[in-house]
Amino acid sequence: QVQLVESGGGLVQAGGSLRLSCAASGSIISIGTMGWYRQAPGKQRSLVASITTGSTTNYVDSVKGRFTVSRDNAKNMVYLQMNSLKPEDTAVYYCNADITDFKSAKFSRRDYWGQGTQVTVSS
Repeated sequence: QVQLVESGGGLVQAGGSLRLSCAASGSIISIGTMGWYRQAPGKQRSLVASITTGSTTNYVDSVKGRFTVSRDNAKNMVYLQMNSLKPEDTAVYYCNADITDFKSAKFSRRDYWGQGTQVTVSS
């Protein structure tokens, strides 16, 4: 089965940095856009950053200039470098990828999600 495995979350002070990593594995034919989402308590899950296969990036306004999303297509990995972290960045961060796989002699394309990793930024 296709799965996304995340790492890098943790507790940091305001102004600090974290680097999140996400590795996709399984019967993968191709990976389209990959992205990072976050969900804070009592709030909906929302897009933080995304990156296409051609490395075109998109960021929510609140993280522009502070976060950088990148990918390694050869390794099926996506990263989120988070600098100048603020308490309002505190959330569970989820990796997402648009993946085409092949099983039972058929191609299938859909979004996959990581398990989520907690990022906590203290004052």
